[in-house]
Amino acid sequence: MRDQAKELQAKLSAETVSVKTAGGSVVMTVNGTLEMVALAIDPELLTPDKKSKLEEAIKEAHRDAMKQMQRIMAMKMKEMGGLPNIPGLS
Repeated sequence: MRDQAKELQAKLSAETVSVKTAGGSVVMTVNGTLEMVALAIDPELLTPDKKSKLEEAIKEAHRDAMKQMQRIMAMKMKEMGGLPNIPGLS
C-alpha cells in the first residue's frame, strides 16, 4: 500500500494546471501537491482602483485550479485502482 501511495504521489507531483481569469490578466499554476508554483498578474491590474478586481481574480483562479487538480487527482487514483480499503471509509 505504501508503494502505491508513493507511486501516486510521484505521478501527482509531475502534474500542473494553469488557469486564467480576468480575461487572461491573472494566470495561476498549481502543481499536484496543491502548491501554487506560478502567479502572473497583468501590470494593468496593479492599481489601487482595481484592487477588488485583482483580489476576485486571484480567488477565482485559485478555486478553478483546485477544482481542476482535484479532478486530475481523482482520475490518477482511479487509474491506480482507486483508494485502498481504509478502516472507517470502506
